[in-house]
Amino acid sequence: MARPDKLPRPAVFFDRDGVLNVDKGYVYKIDDFEWVAGAREAIRLCNDLGYYTFVVTNQSGVARGYYGVDDIHRLHDWMSGELAAIGAHIDEFQYGPYHEEGTVEAYRRASDRRKPAPGMILDYLKAWPVQIEGSVLVGDRARDIEAAAAAGIHGHLFEGGDLDAFLRPLLAARS
Repeated sequence: MARPDKLPRPAVFFDRDGVLNVDKGYVYKIDDFEWVAGAREAIRLCNDLGYYTFVVTNQSGVARGYYGVDDIHRLHDWMSGELAAIGAHIDEFQYGPYHEEGTVEAYRRASDRRKPAPGMILDYLKAWPVQIEGSVLVGDRARDIEAAAAAGIHGHLFEGGDLDAFLRPLLAARS
C-alpha cells in the first residue's frame, strides 16, 4: 500500500535476528527474545534523524513448522510496545516465511522475499517514498548485504557489540 502522505526520505533497513535481538536460533517467543545492546537506542536514533525504520527478516521457522505467522506478529507487536516505551518505533516489519526445504507445504518454496533476494526491500521501495540515496541496511550475514546490493542500498555488516555505537557513525557519514 502506497504511503502518499509521507515525504520522501532515506530509510534504515534492519535485519532482526543477530542485529536487533540476540540470535538464539528461531526466536519467536517473547521469553526467548533478548535485545542486542544499543538496539532500541539505534532505532530511536533513526526515528530522531528522520529515517524510515524498517525490519527485513527471514523467518524460515514458519516453513520448517517450528512456529506460525501469528507468533511472528505477536513478537513484532511486543517489540513495538517495548520501543514505544522509550519513544521509538519501527515503521513496518516484513518477513519471509519461506524455505525450499520446509515441511509446511504452503511455505515450502523459493521466494524473492527470502534474503539474499531483495523482495522485501523492493516491496518497501514500492510502498513507501524511500530515497535510496542515504538509505542503508544493517545485517549480520552476507545474505543481508547481498539483498541490499541487489536493491541498490548500501549494506553494512554488524558483527556484534553495541548497535547504536555501530550505527551512529554510519548515519553521520551519510548526512
